[in-house]
Amino acid sequence: MLVTFERAGVIESVHSGLLVIVDGSGQVVFAAGDPETPIYPRSSVKPLQAAGMLAAGLELSGSWLALASASHSGEPFHLAAVQEMLARVGLGVEALRCPPDWPYALDASRAYIAAGHAESSLAMNCSGKHAAMLMTCVTRGWPLTSYLDADHPLQVSLREYVQAQAGPILMSSVDGCGAPLWGLRLVNLARAFAGLPESAPEVEAAMRAHPDYVGGTTRDVSQLMRAVPSLVTKDGAEAVQAIGVEVNGQRFGIALKIADGSDRARAVVAAEALRFLGVRSPVLDDLARVPVLGGGRPVGQLHMAPGVFGGT
Repeated sequence: MLVTFERAGVIESVHSGLLVIVDGSGQVVFAAGDPETPIYPRSSVKPLQAAGMLAAGLELSGSWLALASASHSGEPFHLAAVQEMLARVGLGVEALRCPPDWPYALDASRAYIAAGHAESSLAMNCSGKHAAMLMTCVTRGWPLTSYLDADHPLQVSLREYVQAQAGPILMSSVDGCGAPLWGLRLVNLARAFAGLPESAPEVEAAMRAHPDYVGGTTRDVSQLMRAVPSLVTKDGAEAVQAIGVEVNGQRFGIALKIADGSDRARAVVAAEALRFLGVRSPVLDDLARVPVLGGGRPVGQLHMAPGVFGGT
């Protein structure tokens, strides 16, 4: 049990899950649950995929590289940048093979609908990654319409890259956006993020410089990167998150998975794991303890379960 939802002193709900922290050498310094557990990393693996595209020959930097690593909120600046990425290689939105969707963030979705827009592949939160995939295919002369096929040269090269950085691929499926999805050990995801400065310095730098392109103006992952200059993080569906951070000159990697897929618990665990390492920021304080409301007034808290990090 990692997180409790407490109302007026009564535990109303609980969230269990897995958490692992490794140091710069890859050694486990903390674990709740078995760190060797296989998981689907979902979108938390996007920074590794973006680095794999660079290794395959893609030339991308700045906010566009951050967007290639993103699950964006669908705000206007996200959608405009995806269109610009595609236009750079002579493509339009119709080339995207991710499914039509509404913007991920509630406010962005409301504004999008109010403007009269329909569901679209452009608005889908993975469209930045897909645009980068198409750009890579154009660069390499690879087929465009089949870029999501598991045996496509792009996906074969990305699978090899991710496996080299995050250990053996233990299972495979298809992600929500239609791209191949590869299962990894949780601890290896943490190790991959601990090693980003060496394996993917361009990607880490782009994400840290443009955090709002990785998530959105109101998203917790973007708030974390704005608040902690040495931090890079990426969330994924079903409450997965990976973090790389430097604390007092030492590098750490963090990976977590909430068993019931609850994002509200994911953000709490991420914040408390960073506080456990000694990171301090008002943003962590806000994310770690979320008010539970009754009639619009705080009557309890969503917070880390007692004893996870020792003590009571």
